[in-house]
Amino acid sequence: MTYTCIDIADALPIIENDATIVDIRDQVSFQTSHMTNAINLNNDNVPAFIEQTDKSKPVIVCCYHGNSSKGAAEYLAAQGFIEVYSLNGGFSQWSAMFPEQCDMSI
Repeated sequence: MTYTCIDIADALPIIENDATIVDIRDQVSFQTSHMTNAINLNNDNVPAFIEQTDKSKPVIVCCYHGNSSKGAAEYLAAQGFIEVYSLNGGFSQWSAMFPEQCDMSI
């Protein structure tokens, strides 16, 4: 199992195809703003995520700039997720290109 690095523009059709978006940034950053429908994934909730998430659906991993997400994507692929992507440019590039597709936590 492996993962694929994708550019922001290439992520859009995958997201529209019912992808799961996971954001591995710290909770404060996530609460400030995140990709619409993203799940904040951390060491505390990753076992439940792996157990409860449909492994046949695409998963896009997002971090700050697209570096840390590679390790997380590799880990999820090793856990049996079939289609795993690491988002090049991370949330910083996503929020610059698609500010209307970002949410703030309540």
